[in-house]
Amino acid sequence: MAKQEIKQEQVLNVEEAVSRSEAFINKNKKALVIGVVAVVVLVAAGLLASTYIIAPREKAAAEALFTGEQYFQNGNYETAIVEFEAVIADHKGTKAANLAKAYTGISNAKLGNYEEAIPMLKAFKGNDAMIAPSVLAALGNCYAQVGQEAQAAATLMKAAQKADNNLLSPAYLIQAGQIYEKLGKKSDALKAYTQIKEKYYGSMQAMDIDKYIERVK
Repeated sequence: MAKQEIKQEQVLNVEEAVSRSEAFINKNKKALVIGVVAVVVLVAAGLLASTYIIAPREKAAAEALFTGEQYFQNGNYETAIVEFEAVIADHKGTKAANLAKAYTGISNAKLGNYEEAIPMLKAFKGNDAMIAPSVLAALGNCYAQVGQEAQAAATLMKAAQKADNNLLSPAYLIQAGQIYEKLGKKSDALKAYTQIKEKYYGSMQAMDIDKYIERVK
């Protein structure tokens, strides 16, 4: 099973998710978290359903997940949620059920149901470099939407650390810094912005990070 998982990691192609995410970042920072995680989860889950040769139980769960994906891709989030909740209930312990939790959280967030999205996003488990931090950041975004700014900023900082790359981390750090500013925590905001300047200097956000730093000094 371990060899199969390693092989699947090699098969997963995140280049498409990266390019589409970059365009989204430039166009709409506010919706960044949900947009990025939706793209990445779609790529991973789609490949899981179509190419991953796994045990019968996993395969059945992946096929059930695919139905919900179709509704999700068409923007029918209410029906998608029903399908994903069925996967979670009927295929407990499978990779598909785990992905269904992320999908359910994202779908609820897209509908503005942030309170409902939070427990689903928290329930998702993952350690990869793209999906896991994106789901964590989506959780932070939902916290911000329900007025839990301190929790939101802390979660976004964790997401940035977990991602540790020039694509995702700087965007999450910017968001965290802006929330810290709103809370009047300028020193924490400065730490977030300084990370971009010192650690992710090759990112798009680093190009104008100095103005953020000067604002909170």
